[in-house]
Amino acid sequence: MKKLFAFLASALMVLSLAACSNNGGGNNDTPTDNGGANTDKKVYNIGVSIYKFDDNFMTLYRKEIESYFKTLNTDEVEYQVTIQDGKGDMAEQTNQIDNFIAQDYDALIINLVQATSAATVIDKCEAANKPCIFINREPSEEDMKKFPGMITYVGADARQSGKYQGELIADLPNKGDLNGDGILQYVMVVGDPENVDAKYRTEFSISQYEAVSGLKVEKLDEQRGDWDQAKGQEIVANALTQYGDKIEAVFCNNDAMALGAAQAITAAGRKVGEDIYLVGVDALAEAVDLVSNGGMTGTVLNDHINQSHQAVDCAVMAVNGEKLDAYYWIDYIKVTPDNVAQYK
Repeated sequence: MKKLFAFLASALMVLSLAACSNNGGGNNDTPTDNGGANTDKKVYNIGVSIYKFDDNFMTLYRKEIESYFKTLNTDEVEYQVTIQDGKGDMAEQTNQIDNFIAQDYDALIINLVQATSAATVIDKCEAANKPCIFINREPSEEDMKKFPGMITYVGADARQSGKYQGELIADLPNKGDLNGDGILQYVMVVGDPENVDAKYRTEFSISQYEAVSGLKVEKLDEQRGDWDQAKGQEIVANALTQYGDKIEAVFCNNDAMALGAAQAITAAGRKVGEDIYLVGVDALAEAVDLVSNGGMTGTVLNDHINQSHQAVDCAVMAVNGEKLDAYYWIDYIKVTPDNVAQYK
């Protein structure tokens, strides 16, 4: 029996020593397998600030940014993306940008609350040597000359979207001139007068209409709608009350406001395509449905998928040390009853 106990004690000692050898006592220089995980994976932190989360178009845009970054993650590289809500407040957004820089984020993607604040943001990024990709709201040409190779703007040329809106009306058989007086009487619902996209869409929709139709125009009303559906509805409802059947067309700087305008038009007993015309920009799903069923004359596709992917590609280029061009442009597309099925 004593021999048996001795044998068992020796066996336990051998097993204990083997276990210590395998565990390395916490000092094993050989890398741990960890299920095949790569302990040398490169991680990049990307800070994204959106001017406000409850904007219909930018909701699609930011979700696509997040989704596309995930497709780029591999065993060798990971992109950790932080997306924050600017809440329509430039001071709030500036604080977010300051925090991204203070926390040493590798690149920033910024949808400015106010495009006029671009110079300040660029100066901050240049001081910290951080690449910055502006999206959706275009800084001035002068601002875009600063910090070359490290900043860029990804977007669509808003002048093109305005021209396409004008053509949507001018290309109608009656050129939108319902009363046949040779003049298009219209209402303009503006997003934000300080925003360059709003300025260009407002200006070029009308100038292109005049150039293509050969007719004159009469602006009955122009109001600021802040890109908001409820405000679009209110503005157009008030205009319909004041001007009634005199209104032949409503131009909205975006689809959210056009959706509100469509509600006001229906409530007033008017019918798009018969006694009034309505155009927007963005090709939101709800707007595309309205174009399909006659509730809107047309819209202009603001391609959030290709824009967001290009913005992400620029961020990846920047963190890899590549120089950025000043601009990366994505074309708009007219959406009419003839081609609407492609965008549903």
